[in-house]
Amino acid sequence: MIGQLLISLTRLTPARVLVVFVTAGVVLTGVGIYEPVVKLGGAGATVPLTGFGYALARGALKGAGEEGILGALTGGIKATAAGVSAAIVFGYLTALVFRPKTKK
Repeated sequence: MIGQLLISLTRLTPARVLVVFVTAGVVLTGVGIYEPVVKLGGAGATVPLTGFGYALARGALKGAGEEGILGALTGGIKATAAGVSAAIVFGYLTALVFRPKTKK
């Protein structure tokens, strides 16, 4: 609903709205607000785009604690690598099964 309101009431494109959601997940994780939401909502809070931002921020914070500044830069990538890889593999398999066509 929030995404539709942002698209309808502002001049933001859908791609920018997606970036807003990921960034909101990172910011809310950074200030400690998103962790209680995840504990309350479970997968309902970790699956959407804000959950991707949460995973990036949590990985960066963990990496920074373990490896310093280099860990902060690589931690988010390590934390989200499995999910991104799965999305690519399943998207490819779906494309093989359903033979996508371009819109005319």
